[in-house]
Amino acid sequence: MPSHASFAPLTAPDSPDSPTAPGTPGTASQLDVAGALLALLRDTTTEPRPDGQLEALTLAVAADLPVLLWGEPGIGKTAALTQLAASLDLPLTTVIASVHEPSDFSGLPVIGDDPAEQGVPMAPPDWAVRLVRAGRGLLFLDELSTAPPAVQAALLRLVLERRIGALQLPPGVRIVAAANPRSSAADGWELSPPLANRFVHLQWTHDHDVVVRGLGGTWPRATLPRLDPGRLPAAVDFARRAVCGLLAARPALVHRLPSGEARRGGPWPSPRSWEMTLHLIAFATAAGSSRDVLSLLVRGTVGDGPGLELLAGLDRMDLPDPEDLLADPAAAALPERGDLRQAVLDGVVEAVRKRPEQARWDAAWALMVRALETGAPDLVVVPATALASLRRAEWDVPAEIEGLAGAVSLSLRADRATARAAAATRGGR
Repeated sequence: MPSHASFAPLTAPDSPDSPTAPGTPGTASQLDVAGALLALLRDTTTEPRPDGQLEALTLAVAADLPVLLWGEPGIGKTAALTQLAASLDLPLTTVIASVHEPSDFSGLPVIGDDPAEQGVPMAPPDWAVRLVRAGRGLLFLDELSTAPPAVQAALLRLVLERRIGALQLPPGVRIVAAANPRSSAADGWELSPPLANRFVHLQWTHDHDVVVRGLGGTWPRATLPRLDPGRLPAAVDFARRAVCGLLAARPALVHRLPSGEARRGGPWPSPRSWEMTLHLIAFATAAGSSRDVLSLLVRGTVGDGPGLELLAGLDRMDLPDPEDLLADPAAAALPERGDLRQAVLDGVVEAVRKRPEQARWDAAWALMVRALETGAPDLVVVPATALASLRRAEWDVPAEIEGLAGAVSLSLRADRATARAAAATRGGR
């Protein structure tokens, strides 16, 4: 093994008499070697690898929606954007928002020959002109949470209308921003509600396996989602039914500005963010994305509470029609998940309530028995009790009720015992 003394220094000695003084071939060759070593370190490849947050990012970029990546410093937000631009063959333009003045985004006034007649045009910055000349690109607004309120206000038109001064960015330009939480940002500010409501917010975290494999030279590859042309009309219909169905049932969710300053700087529901959500559902459906990816996008647009309500509604949209189940209870396929099974049985009872007939009542009891045989008995208690209350005097009691009676009675006794135990525990405090 060679000793440390055998390695040539990268910096030349100060003495002009030295053979490796600055300007001599020896110094240049050592810097060339250093450059070659740096090139080898930068030489990495990519591979297709499932990555939920990367897929969510590319879906939002494909949908032409502004994205804001939130994450602690040093976890690779900038590197991910650089790799995304390279993978999508988009020229990357990086603008550090915190070091610019408001006029850099609203335009610099340029006085012409006759301002009274011609007005004062607002000249765009050079990076905006380059984007227009290219006709396409990825505009990366970095350090957004350290931009003061005046700069955030100037960014509103850029993010929403894609305008800088008198210049309109072409449709081929996508906008992605990055920010650190206020607690870890240098002189950080909370995002203003109008600016925050224009973004799809994605929490960016590091994956241990991805980091280890990436440092070994192979990073995951970002690719645009493959949209199925045959699913486009159905995807749009599905997205509209999902969003409109939720907002029709929960009108308070159409616009709900959070009360806390920190929450106002994140995702929250408004007509604008619901429109963005509708677009994302349509894109995710046409691309066949997983529910986890859709969850990241929906919750990052309207917030966790409304987003989870919408996702629950999407699950119920896939549930079987109660009328189909009542028409052929023997062939019924009930959901495995307990909450979805409960929703199906409640829907069956409601269908019988709306059109009470002996045959439908009997079919509903057959479904209750099937649910008892294939799932947890406690899920049948509430719908079975509600179904029993719908009986008319002239209807015969079906034989299936006897099979259910034991399970229902046992479940009710267990509930009462649990309630008594809880009451005794509270009384002993």
